[in-house]
Amino acid sequence: MAAISSVQCLSSCDSHYHQRSQQGGSRWRLGTSRVLVSSSLWKISLLSGVDLKRRRHLICAVKGGAEEGAFKKTVELDRMIDALKDANPRELEKLVVENILAFDEVFWIRLATRSDTCKSDDDKASKDYEELAATVMTIVDCVVNKTREKIETATDVLKGILRPVVEGVEEISWPPRDPQAINQMEKEIIQREKEGQLDEGFLSEVSAQLRQAKEDKDKPGLAAMLQKVLQLYAATILSKRSYAKKGNDVLKAEQFLETLIKAPEEQWNKLFLEGLTIGKGDVTPDELSAVIKKRVERTLIRTEGGSYQQRILIEYLKGIESRANDIMKSLQG
Repeated sequence: MAAISSVQCLSSCDSHYHQRSQQGGSRWRLGTSRVLVSSSLWKISLLSGVDLKRRRHLICAVKGGAEEGAFKKTVELDRMIDALKDANPRELEKLVVENILAFDEVFWIRLATRSDTCKSDDDKASKDYEELAATVMTIVDCVVNKTREKIETATDVLKGILRPVVEGVEEISWPPRDPQAINQMEKEIIQREKEGQLDEGFLSEVSAQLRQAKEDKDKPGLAAMLQKVLQLYAATILSKRSYAKKGNDVLKAEQFLETLIKAPEEQWNKLFLEGLTIGKGDVTPDELSAVIKKRVERTLIRTEGGSYQQRILIEYLKGIESRANDIMKSLQG
C-alpha cells in the first residue's frame, strides 16, 4: 500500500515527473532539475510513512511554485496580447519594437492557444488572432533584418578604420610596425565621425568584438587594436569642446586635461611628470581630479544615459584619472 500511495502522490502532484531506470538507482526530473535516489534509499522511502509524508509535501511544494510562476507568465503574456490586439497600427509597431525580446516561442504558443480557444465559439475572433500573429511576425522580421543590416554596416566601418593596420599584413601585431598606421586610423575615425558613421551600432559592434577578444585570451593584438579604436573615438568626441578659457583667462587644469585627452595613452606618463606639481608642472593632483570630475558630470549630462557613447567617454576619462593616481603612488613610494 505504501508503494501505491507513493506512486499516486507523484502522479497527482506533478505530471512532469518521469521515472527513469538507471544502474544503481532511479532518476526523477522536473524541468532541468534532477534528484538521484539510490535503490536502497528508494526501498526505505516506500516502507517509511514519515519519509513518504515529507516526499509528498516536497513534491507538492515544488509543483505549487512552478504552477505559480507559470500562471504569472501566462498573465503577462495575455496582457501583452491584449495590448497588441487593441493597438492601432502605429501603436502596434511601437509595442513590438519596445518588447522585441518578448516574442519568443512561449509567446507564440500562447497566442496560438488563444486562437484555438476561439475557433469553436467565435471564428471572427480566431481570425483576428491569426491576422495579429501575421502582423507581429512581419514587424519582428523587419526589426531583425534592420538589426542585421546595421551590424553588417558597423563591421564594414570598423574594417575601414583598421585597414591602415591590417592591410597587407599576414599576422596582426600591436603596436603596428608602420608608425604612421595609428595616425591613419585616427584620420579615418575623425572623418567617419563627421559623416555620422560612428553611431551606437558601431560602438556596440566594437565593444562586442573587444569583449570577445578579451575572453579568447589568445588575441592580445586584436584586443589592443580595438581598445585603441575606442580610445581614439573618445579623444575625438571629448576634444570637440574646450573649457580651457574663461573670458580672457586660461584655466591651467582644464588645459592640461585637454592635452591629456588628445595625447596617445603611451605619452600620458611623460605628460603627468611634466604637467603636475609632483613633477615639473604647476597643476596639483587635486586640481586635475576636480576638472576630471567636472568633465565626467558634463559628459553625463550631454550624452544619453546608458548608451555606449556615454560609457566609452566616461571610461576614457576615468582611465586618465586612474593613470594619474598610479603615477602619484609610484613617486610617493
